[in-house]
Amino acid sequence: MLIYLHGFNSSPGSHKAQLLKRYLEERGLGDRYRCPALPTLGKRAIAEVEAEIARHPRESITLIGSSLGGFYASYLAERHDLRAVLINPAIYPHEDLRAYLGPQRKLHTQQPYELTEEHLRQWEKLYLPTIHPQRYLLLVETGDEVLDYRQAVKKYAAARQIVVEGGDHSLASFPQHLPLILEFADLARA
Repeated sequence: MLIYLHGFNSSPGSHKAQLLKRYLEERGLGDRYRCPALPTLGKRAIAEVEAEIARHPRESITLIGSSLGGFYASYLAERHDLRAVLINPAIYPHEDLRAYLGPQRKLHTQQPYELTEEHLRQWEKLYLPTIHPQRYLLLVETGDEVLDYRQAVKKYAAARQIVVEGGDHSLASFPQHLPLILEFADLARA
């Protein structure tokens, strides 16, 4: 089971989420994909994903998190002993997203909301200073214009890493990594 966690202000309609969904469907694995719409507050987002995790055998689950979804995936992988693929993950959203406090809109739905100090406090509570690197596959691009890829490379130093020169925050090279993601999730032979 692949559970995709979208990023800040994104949704299940994101390009990567839809690309992964189609890729799995083309291989007869569409029933192994979930992508919940994550609430804006961290504790609610975690609760939403934990409800999805509870529906499946833990050993079958691989989380895939993009940006803020990567931050959540790391927290959940540690809490529930799961594997996770991290795509240009946020490392310090409680610091990096401070500049975005105030009115926001979800990218795909245009739903408005207010990003507040409470969001930052909840993300800070979810921050884990140490991780078990064997759980992770890190995919980053050096041209990420939103997050400093070096923070992820440092935090996940002992994890399996793919660092692509250039690119951007969307992980422009994402399509070429799909076979590796399936292999990492033990779905390559499914």
